[in-house]
Amino acid sequence: MPLIQVDLERSLYDAEHERISAAIHQAQIDALGIPANDLFQVFRPHDPGELKFDPTFGDVDRRSLVVIRIVMVHLYSVATKQSLYRAVVEQLGAIGIRAEDVLIGVSENAFEDWYAGRP
Repeated sequence: MPLIQVDLERSLYDAEHERISAAIHQAQIDALGIPANDLFQVFRPHDPGELKFDPTFGDVDRRSLVVIRIVMVHLYSVATKQSLYRAVVEQLGAIGIRAEDVLIGVSENAFEDWYAGRP
């Protein structure tokens, strides 16, 4: 049950949040094999100037920033996580979000660190 948090510009949220949500979710289904009903996302839109980033860090040409934080159980191999990153970027690219503008961070924990509605 990955928990997804997305920070992005308010204008992008207003225009595309449903498509962004679907894209990220489909990437998880494709790369992680999660069930289709395993959907837990929090969107945090930001006004101009609230997202601070260096447009050239790591020799990347950033024009905007979409931060995707994923909290999930330590269950997946490095290759699987890299597959997830590629799937997210590909899915978002299909709706016009540049790969260079995406930042993904994963935090992992154990099964006992979750409560999802029942013990």
